[in-house]
Amino acid sequence: MTRIEDVATTTVVERIKRDFKVINLGIFFDEATSRNPDRTAIIDLTQASPRSFTYRELETEVRRAAQALSSAGLRKNDRCIVSIPNGVTFLTAFLGALRIGAVPVPINFRLGADTLQSIVRDACCRTIVGSPKDTAACCDIADKLEIEIRLSTDGARPGWDDYRALAARQSDVRIVEPMAFDDIAFQPYTSGSTGTPKGIALTHGGMIWGIEHSQTYWPLSPSDRLIVAAPMFHKNAMRGSVKPSLRAGASLVIMRNFDPRRYLQALSDCTVTYCSGVPTMFAEMLRHTDLVETLGFSALKRISMGSAIVPPQLIDRLTEAFKVSVRESFGLTEGGGAIRQPVDGRVPPRGSVGLVAPEVEVKLVAPNGEETNEGECWIRSPYVLREYVNLPDLSRERIRNGWLRTGDILRRDADGFFYYVTRIDDMFVCGGENIYPKEVENLALKHPDVANVAVAPLTHDSKGLAPAAMIVLKPGRRTSEQELQNFFAKNGPAFAIPRAIMFVDSIPLNGAGKVDRPLIRRTMEERFGRLQSRGPGRS
Repeated sequence: MTRIEDVATTTVVERIKRDFKVINLGIFFDEATSRNPDRTAIIDLTQASPRSFTYRELETEVRRAAQALSSAGLRKNDRCIVSIPNGVTFLTAFLGALRIGAVPVPINFRLGADTLQSIVRDACCRTIVGSPKDTAACCDIADKLEIEIRLSTDGARPGWDDYRALAARQSDVRIVEPMAFDDIAFQPYTSGSTGTPKGIALTHGGMIWGIEHSQTYWPLSPSDRLIVAAPMFHKNAMRGSVKPSLRAGASLVIMRNFDPRRYLQALSDCTVTYCSGVPTMFAEMLRHTDLVETLGFSALKRISMGSAIVPPQLIDRLTEAFKVSVRESFGLTEGGGAIRQPVDGRVPPRGSVGLVAPEVEVKLVAPNGEETNEGECWIRSPYVLREYVNLPDLSRERIRNGWLRTGDILRRDADGFFYYVTRIDDMFVCGGENIYPKEVENLALKHPDVANVAVAPLTHDSKGLAPAAMIVLKPGRRTSEQELQNFFAKNGPAFAIPRAIMFVDSIPLNGAGKVDRPLIRRTMEERFGRLQSRGPGRS
């Protein structure tokens, strides 16, 4: 498939069209299987007894999954809900559906029932592979909506067929449906952090391009080992860990979910070389100093963080604790990673998410439509989604001549390095001053007692909106609201002082592992109500 020596003369798209005899995302790890069939592909820690799968065994499981889904009646272009917790069953069902040309819809089963039902209706699925035990709400909705083909990973259930038993009966025969480059491969939904979840139509060719693009410019080796604990229904886990490791012939450690102590233990026990996730995951890990200081992490080479704002102070603390490089990444479900680490070996300045990736176009656009050095990030590459499902107006608004409007504000310095600023939706105005939550959060993390923080705007009687902060203290530390506000007043602008502070044990996350800003705002509104001015000369 991809030959790195061709990079100077041939684009990734050209090499895919030349070297891939069949276009189908479900076979992206073929080369690794052919090269090292007996190398460990998966270490599945999601069951009571961990189990390993070689590349040969993984291929067999995917073949049986494809046959099982086909024998159940799933057909090319049919949508198929995949509502299964992390584990090898999720992966093989997902890849099996791809191989027969169906469109898997990985679903965030942690969402509320009303939101789940709207996603299931929107996706128009005729099949579900689900776990009634672990994803009951989604499976109940499938019953309510009378989805035609219902396959249970938990054994028998009225109206459902036993998926595992069906797969176990299949022979080791390979089925691969040839697809066009621009055919829809799978249909994830956005996390809903900025509103109602939206269906994302991602193509076979675009996703293969993303995998080959990463392995061309930022290659992993078969000796590497990655870990995934973030939900596999979320694109961050698939793009950042699952696909790169299997494409390279490396090993992937799968955890059911993120628990900081079990995650730290797995990093050590499984000799993980690379790990990635959202900043809150790593902030929680650092609170468990007993394990951080006593376990061995000598195999670990790098930590990558993305999908949310990364505070510089967190990078400093992780670098000191694990003695490895820590990278801040930028990417999104709709457009992948358009800004990456420099391929020439340069080290990005602190706080930068990197440079424009090779073979990708990026521009920053001001509200008046002119290009600028700080504005909304627009990206164009083969990865960009084909459309927002069932949302033609949004598709026309957000996708223009192949350019995707990301809704993220970035800044570019004189050397071409980019810095994440905020989501357009997150910025708010306090007494005429633009406030970005990230700036207030970064200031809070400079306080020696603060472990984690999230900032949201609350209604203020004279300012319109004003910042309020939800704060997690480091273990054994104590401080007061007034002490923290004095710290803000001494170290930052007056308008950035949180007018209310709520101390919590942990920052709420949504089902995709991102900071749940809508929930944080509602929680603080219920606690503090409308913020009041606090006397002459103070607000």
